[in-house]
Amino acid sequence: MALVRALANCTGLEILDLSENDFSLAAAGLGSLSHWLQRKQMNLKEINLGYCRINDDGLQALAEGVANHCEELRLYCNDSITATGLIHLSHALQSESCRLQRLNLGAIRIGDDGAEALAGGLAGNQSLRHLYFDNVDTGVAMTPIGWSAFSTVLCDTSSINNTYLSKHTIELRWDADYDDEGVDEREYIDESRVLAYSRLNKQHPQYAARCKILMSHPHLDMKPFLHWGLKLLPLVVAWFEKAKPCTTLTIQTISFIPNSRRRLARRVLEESAEVYQSRILTAMYEFVRQRSTDVLERREALLVAAYNDKIAMAEEESKRLVNEKKRLLRDNERLRENIEQRDRKIARRDGKIVKLEGENKRLGNIVRSVRHSY
Repeated sequence: MALVRALANCTGLEILDLSENDFSLAAAGLGSLSHWLQRKQMNLKEINLGYCRINDDGLQALAEGVANHCEELRLYCNDSITATGLIHLSHALQSESCRLQRLNLGAIRIGDDGAEALAGGLAGNQSLRHLYFDNVDTGVAMTPIGWSAFSTVLCDTSSINNTYLSKHTIELRWDADYDDEGVDEREYIDESRVLAYSRLNKQHPQYAARCKILMSHPHLDMKPFLHWGLKLLPLVVAWFEKAKPCTTLTIQTISFIPNSRRRLARRVLEESAEVYQSRILTAMYEFVRQRSTDVLERREALLVAAYNDKIAMAEEESKRLVNEKKRLLRDNERLRENIEQRDRKIARRDGKIVKLEGENKRLGNIVRSVRHSY
């Protein structure tokens, strides 16, 4: 309570560092801090509560306030926190008003139950971009069950749609400097998978969703998309074209070979251009095959439409030719009338010429008679 009173007027506070204070018996005080954050509508960049001996009750009291009013929360080295406390934190992470972007749970024994609780929180969270945890003596005490929970959040392989809706923006980081001897081989596989998904999110976020779909679904099941009809085919081709960089992208990861843990670069998708092209053709073939009835009906409709178009074009051309013939007949009639009119004019002209020639001859005879009389 004294801490809250001291912070009462710190409205411009951005970083609150309370590390290395003992809050083991101060759950009520942490609750007051949470209420103060919510009442004052604080928007802190960071709260550091490392080495504070916070337990599950303290985390329950604190979780909602810090999740909704802080961008970074440091809870490292509070080894009294168990899966029970992480469940409360998970509920806070799922809040629509959660602002938390970075969460540091270093040196907290998470275990499988804690991993599943955090995974549930991540699944319903929209703000978190970075989660850090590491080993405590014997590691984070997670079996393949815990790693599988994280893996499902980052890439749910149960369906293409669930893979697409997985988390593609969060990065998980952890230290795992434990002895390789006695570790379940399945843990290496699951941990390696989580690391690959996490590095993909960080290094290639714009391609993460597409790459995960290609990594998890070698054979794309087109049945869920049959209701789209044939209009889906160009969309499928366009999607594969946008996903093509996944065949050349690399991520920085770690070798999980026992007794040989080292950094290495690996390709996201180990496929040649020919294999990738085969994927496209297979997806299109499967879609067309499953839509065979629709394709045939569509083909028949297209043929009928094309036939009707040709008939309509022929009829239109026939009408045009009839109209053209009528026009030519009219033009021919007008030309014939013009010729007849011209011929009549020529005949009248010739008649006048003959008449004038006769008159001229008569006048010539008269002139000659007059000349002889003199």
